Amino acid sequence: MASILHVDSSPRGDRSKSRKLAKEFIDTWLNLHPNDVITYRDLRQTPIPHVTEEWIAADFTPPEALTPEMAEVLKFSDELVNEFLMADRCIFSVPMYNFSIPSNFKAYIDQIVRIDRTFTLENEQFRGLATNKKVLFITARGVDYGAGSPYKGWDCQEPALRYAFQFIGVADIQFIHANSLDLGDEARQRGLGEAQSKIQALVTCW
Repeated sequence: MASILHVDSSPRGDRSKSRKLAKEFIDTWLNLHPNDVITYRDLRQTPIPHVTEEWIAADFTPPEALTPEMAEVLKFSDELVNEFLMADRCIFSVPMYNFSIPSNFKAYIDQIVRIDRTFTLENEQFRGLATNKKVLFITARGVDYGAGSPYKGWDCQEPALRYAFQFIGVADIQFIHANSLDLGDEARQRGLGEAQSKIQALVTCW
């Protein structure tokens, strides 16, 4: 029995393509693995606070030296980190915003990249602590960023996500992109169909 963390980040509700694709993955997964435990978090319903000076001071204070006020500042971050670390697999649905990720998911990353929780510093070298974990990103994009696209090289989304999670120790990172969703009905259906095909292929072997 596996523990799966499912996080949606789109501010849209039923209109969100990334949410629908992630739900399709989860529904199909549960049909195959009905005993697995899903922990769900919707960043639309539970906004993630941005890092503050007080948060940084608390984060870099040894646990035994934390004041009650510092512990309170880190309370929600601790909840997010514990959720993340307890999961064997994580599914994050993330729309592309202005070539990168929504601010709420950037805030989420900032809340879980924690010294001596998800990474540490040894001999002046960083080492990730979130090992033995699989992470899947399901994204929704307005255009295509592949070879031949006028937007090739503009994709700041996948590199930002990949490097942030590699930094904290995740080695198994996969992406399913739904591309060209803003380029008309035909392109949209093609992009969604390709993403759905990849979901069905991955869900049986992930």
